[in-house]
Amino acid sequence: MGTPRSDRKAQTAEVLDRLTAEYPDSTISLNFSNRLELLVAVVLSAQCTDERVNEVTEELFEKYQTPADYAAADEEELAEDIYGITFHNNKAGYLKSIGETLVAEHDGEVPDTMAELTDLSGVGRKTANVVLQHGHDVVEGVVVDTHVQRLSRRLGLAEEERPEKIEEELMELVPESEWQQCTHLFISHGRETCTARNPDCADCVLEDICPSSKLDSDVDLASGDAWDRN
Repeated sequence: MGTPRSDRKAQTAEVLDRLTAEYPDSTISLNFSNRLELLVAVVLSAQCTDERVNEVTEELFEKYQTPADYAAADEEELAEDIYGITFHNNKAGYLKSIGETLVAEHDGEVPDTMAELTDLSGVGRKTANVVLQHGHDVVEGVVVDTHVQRLSRRLGLAEEERPEKIEEELMELVPESEWQQCTHLFISHGRETCTARNPDCADCVLEDICPSSKLDSDVDLASGDAWDRN
């Protein structure tokens, strides 16, 4: 049986309060100066570190400055320009296609709706959410990347496994005003402490309320129940 929603909501509020105190300046870590650069960077960041993306885009953004530049690019040359990025050959195709679509259908502008963004090559809901939030100041949901997916399940906030379903769960638990920052906080904590392979439970500000903690102390919920240790 899953954890009652009221308990998960209380757990979520406590998690966000503690992470906000721990990472007061948490924000997006990709480098960009306009909406096109943001879109390109987020597409490249799929299954690749933001640090690596920032290294590659430093020169990429000097060479390709408009959608027309990507549309006109030789795909093999573009793949070479993003060499080192995971799946660089596939992503070169995405970027060229995106450039073509922006030129042909959007007057060279990055669209501002979920439907139009997810129609672009290589753009799913997660990528579209990031572009909407940081490019258009439109918050339609919670960005669920690998960190958010991992932490929300470890912390007992989400019971689903697929990112789309986890997003739905988090949107019910997290106040809409905190949807954007929730992602940044989870990513910061996932990188610093709650890593995929070796989470540092002993140094974690959430250890005493985390059902997945590797330590032996008991965890008390607002309801007075204790989480089972796995």
